[in-house]
Amino acid sequence: MTQCITCGTELHPERALKYDYCMAPECQEKNAKGLTMVAVGMNKAADELMILDERTRENLASGKYRDQRRGSFGPSVPAPGPERPARQAQPARRAQPARRPAAPPPWTAKQQRLALLYNEQGLPPAEIAQKLGVSSYLVTQIILAAKNRGKN
Repeated sequence: MTQCITCGTELHPERALKYDYCMAPECQEKNAKGLTMVAVGMNKAADELMILDERTRENLASGKYRDQRRGSFGPSVPAPGPERPARQAQPARRAQPARRPAAPPPWTAKQQRLALLYNEQGLPPAEIAQKLGVSSYLVTQIILAAKNRGKN
């Protein structure tokens, strides 16, 4: 029979499979170790609580539990990538009618810079809007415009 490492009493065989101490309050207090919990943001509505063990650490490091809100708005500047090869000359096409110049955006350069900085820090549009004193719709438009400029 296995014995408690603190008081020496015999352990029940099922308890001995996982623990080396008995259920006496003194033994519990001396030997029981708490678990480290981590809250993983899964969506806007709730976080998932997990025990922080070696596997969870590896998953966190690999990006498995990345913040989905960040993925929906993305970085404001595209990541550097390989250079595109030079385009070959194309045969001449018929002239297209001239396009009207694009209207200036309804926000200032300073508002855009701040909104994109706050977005990269992970703040949601509603909080950014509150800090800038504008609507969250306008903040979303600023972020999406920057994202679309990065794709072109």
